[in-house]
Amino acid sequence: MRETGRPLELHSIIRGWRLQGERVALVPTMGHLHDGHRALIREARQRADRVVVSIFVNPLQFDRPDDLAAYPRTLDADRGVLVRDGVDLLFTPDADTLYPQGLEQATRVSVPGIGDILEGEYRPGHFTGVATVVCKLFNLVQPDEAVFGEKDYQQLLLVRRMASDLDIPVRIHGVPVVRDEDGLALSSRNSRLDEASRRRAPMLHQCLGKAEELLRQGAAAFDKIERAATDALAKAGFRVEYLVIRRAEDLAPAERGERNLVLLAAAWIGGVRLIDSLPTVLADGS
Repeated sequence: MRETGRPLELHSIIRGWRLQGERVALVPTMGHLHDGHRALIREARQRADRVVVSIFVNPLQFDRPDDLAAYPRTLDADRGVLVRDGVDLLFTPDADTLYPQGLEQATRVSVPGIGDILEGEYRPGHFTGVATVVCKLFNLVQPDEAVFGEKDYQQLLLVRRMASDLDIPVRIHGVPVVRDEDGLALSSRNSRLDEASRRRAPMLHQCLGKAEELLRQGAAAFDKIERAATDALAKAGFRVEYLVIRRAEDLAPAERGERNLVLLAAAWIGGVRLIDSLPTVLADGS
């Protein structure tokens, strides 16, 4: 595996692949890699000849300095994962490389509408940071394909919208959530859960699953389903920011009769913020 943090070297390597007619896939990450990231890499490998993984803890997308400081950084271990998974190139830029004018003066990309709700509401500026860094990575790597996880479902839709609006010629693929045996969605933040919080954390997925079950049984009052799931999490010690049923294609509030839905949740447990998503396609008549 080759590695660089320098854009000019990155361009040179990728140019060589292009001259050989090879297709390139990008997997953007912030490191501390787990099996969820490995699923993205496997998807990328199926879709392209060469796989580029970026590791960059992007300060522009953190709304709290303490969260940025606490984000786990395990670059040496990550290198081992990427070598074992056959990644062709690791791109490790630093903040000065991606934001040469400094964070305050950096040109930013924002995606109105979808970037302002849910995560955008509870984490002001987060999605501007995400859209900006992903746009920069797309411009630097110029991949044919890019792969993102569906755990961050809103992020996936936002990146698709950004690429479409800015005419960036990349195909963006989502990979279903990878979970631990007890249902907890894999996340780099899970390592910060204490033992007691880790035992309770799977309830987030369980409550989404119960809400999905009610939808499949034909329950019409979406607000009541959301409220019951929220109350169950609160009783288990979670501080819930949102738990909602939305239209899958654009996260608009879902209405009775719509079939293509997604359940989304964000909640705190033991000082750690967890998110999860559950795409749901209802049968006719549900």
